[in-house]
Amino acid sequence: MNYSTLFQTIQAYAENNFPDTVVATTTATTTSFLTKDQVDTFIRQAEQRIYNSVQLPVSRENVTGSCTTGNRFLATPIDWLSTFSLARINADGSYDYLLNKDVEFIRESFPIITDTGAPTHYAIFDENSFILGPTPDADYTMELLYYAYPASIVTSGTTWLGTNCDSALLYGSLLEAYAFMKGEKDVNDNYVARYNEALAMLKQLGEGKDRQDMYRTEQARYPVR
Repeated sequence: MNYSTLFQTIQAYAENNFPDTVVATTTATTTSFLTKDQVDTFIRQAEQRIYNSVQLPVSRENVTGSCTTGNRFLATPIDWLSTFSLARINADGSYDYLLNKDVEFIRESFPIITDTGAPTHYAIFDENSFILGPTPDADYTMELLYYAYPASIVTSGTTWLGTNCDSALLYGSLLEAYAFMKGEKDVNDNYVARYNEALAMLKQLGEGKDRQDMYRTEQARYPVR
């Protein structure tokens, strides 16, 4: 299901065209008007709900960067939400995976910033950076495997979710639309049941069948029957 089909299906199920909302932005000299379609908001909210309920391979991103000598902070990607792993890539191409701790552990275990070495631990310092321990003694290439929201079907037209599990996306969007409409409880309950059924199938795939093997860190795994 692509964006156009999803958009029209939501309107048909809800029997509502959801007229555009015009938002005015006023500056000191001018007033501009931005038109927003409610359906796009419903779709984005449904996508966010799904991606926060199920960990799917499509939500995994991989990026390499560098930590620098004497700087114990490493910047996070702009779309970073959570971390799967952080590794130091050595000169011979081998990988050493850093252990995830909290900031207090890093500061207590590596209290002297000028004591340097190859980083072995990391913690989330804030939404923009990790803190490493010990402070890097050289410039190291780092590889981060992390969780991020995939591009929305609203902007890309087609997505993995829309192609492979459009029922979850459709009923998730209808839940948002019906909440907006303050619709009848029995219809809403039906949408909830259909959404939960579609989400269970998606969890079977994303957290069951896609997780048949785990190496180091135990991951949440949905039982496959």
